[in-house]
Amino acid sequence: MSFQAYLDAVETKTGLTPRQLIDLATEKGFDATTKATPILEWLKTDYDLGRGHGMAIVHVITKGPQISAKHVDSGGTHADAGDTLWLDGKDSNPNA
Repeated sequence: MSFQAYLDAVETKTGLTPRQLIDLATEKGFDATTKATPILEWLKTDYDLGRGHGMAIVHVITKGPQISAKHVDSGGTHADAGDTLWLDGKDSNPNA
């Protein structure tokens, strides 16, 4: 599953785009300095997200949409189309 696919699955499960979850996280005081555990606990409690999907959201909360180019167009199961994640909803993703 690609990184983007994790974010799309989170959107399907929660009904919220990654950007909306980032905004909610900011309201809760989470930012680039926040450790993963409190964010994961919030996501589990409020949205019943597991660790894998939660860590995808932790990444965009703490590091933004940029990802390593390691898997970009690698052809593997974790391959992403680009090194920037789409945060504004899977249905509006021009790369989907």
